[in-house]
Amino acid sequence: MSSAAIGSGTAPTDPGELRRVVVSSVVGTALEWYDFFIYGFAVTLVFNELFFPTGDPATGTIAAFATFGVGFAVRPLGGFLFGHLGDRMGRRTTLVLTTLIMGVSTGLIGLLPTYQSIGVAAPVLLTLLRVCQGLGAGAEFGGASTLLCEHAPPHRRGYLSSYAQTGVQIGLLLGTLTFLLVERLGTEAVQAWAWRVPFLLSFLLIAVSLYVRLRVAESPVFQRMSRHRGAAALPVFDALRRYPRNFLIGIGAHVCDTAVVYIYATFTVAYLQETLGMPRWVGLTGVITSTLVVIALQPVYGALSDRVGRKPLNLFGVLFTALFAFPFFALLGTEQPELIWLALVVAAGLGLAPMIAVQPAFYAELFGARVRYTGFAASREIGAALGGFSPLVASALVLQAGGTGWLVAAWMIATAIASLIAFACSRETKDADITAAETDGVS
Repeated sequence: MSSAAIGSGTAPTDPGELRRVVVSSVVGTALEWYDFFIYGFAVTLVFNELFFPTGDPATGTIAAFATFGVGFAVRPLGGFLFGHLGDRMGRRTTLVLTTLIMGVSTGLIGLLPTYQSIGVAAPVLLTLLRVCQGLGAGAEFGGASTLLCEHAPPHRRGYLSSYAQTGVQIGLLLGTLTFLLVERLGTEAVQAWAWRVPFLLSFLLIAVSLYVRLRVAESPVFQRMSRHRGAAALPVFDALRRYPRNFLIGIGAHVCDTAVVYIYATFTVAYLQETLGMPRWVGLTGVITSTLVVIALQPVYGALSDRVGRKPLNLFGVLFTALFAFPFFALLGTEQPELIWLALVVAAGLGLAPMIAVQPAFYAELFGARVRYTGFAASREIGAALGGFSPLVASALVLQAGGTGWLVAAWMIATAIASLIAFACSRETKDADITAAETDGVS
């Protein structure tokens, strides 16, 4: 272990505090990612018509998905900016700030006038608020995961930190259910006013998220590090200088799961409706069902990673995703609801779920405590930016392929190969001492 280790005397978090940290991670992350996910559902429901009226639904959807991708393009900037604050000021303090940014920007989307009211200013304002969402999202998951990992005992780090990812999936589930309920009001009501409700709810959710996050203690690792060595002056430069290999691994590791989760959760809904002519409820029901399966499997895969390691689960998940890409679209092409739901459940449960359950611990173990928030958030969000345009890419590929999904399947395989290379180059990290200010165990 590095001579700079600071954690040998770090007292374990007491059980009561640990429970509060887990609960705050789940609740806070769920509400934050509810904000980020509902934008994707709004793209497929209304934004293509209300903000990007081109006369051609497919073209309008592509334009709307472009703004969806903008949120991913700025997430690395959010990772660098708020990661810096998280390594300098503390994990908890920075999470409170990202909560406010995400919540306010999402709520303001619900107040925007449409293209019919103010013309081109409407999509411009929508894009600016999406940028704000992306900045907050760029640090949200990295901060929540870092705080949770630094509170967790080493032998349960994979299991407990998987609840951060559970929060993300609950956010996806809440967003899907909200829009499913909104859609039941009818097309006229959705177009006129009901689409705003999920966004306006974010103002209320800000209060809930702040409540749970203000009740937890700062990371004991960060507190001890601050007392003994102080924070790094420029965490981003230290992260790149000390951990160049791990930083690149962090980028590649997040490409595949980002690409496929938004293909499963947002693009598929649009594809089933606009290309295959199926009712929207078929796709939304499949997303809800597969998300419930993923939520149930997160702690299972997390606990398994504490026994067998992070690397085996990462490799299994990315390989399964690649192998199932063409069968996935073949099942969608049957236009049978039961087979479509089966495709989503299998793809998410066996391909996506292992990768994302392991992700919080995997990233936290790549970097030393002085630069962990920055290294985690920045490397992960660069990977997210590379994979986050997948709904836009997939929509364009479907047009190119004449309405078939084989090019999208090939795109999924390409993203899987990128992450496969990263995982193959990684070392097993489950026994890393994350209480060290600097670590030489995995870099």
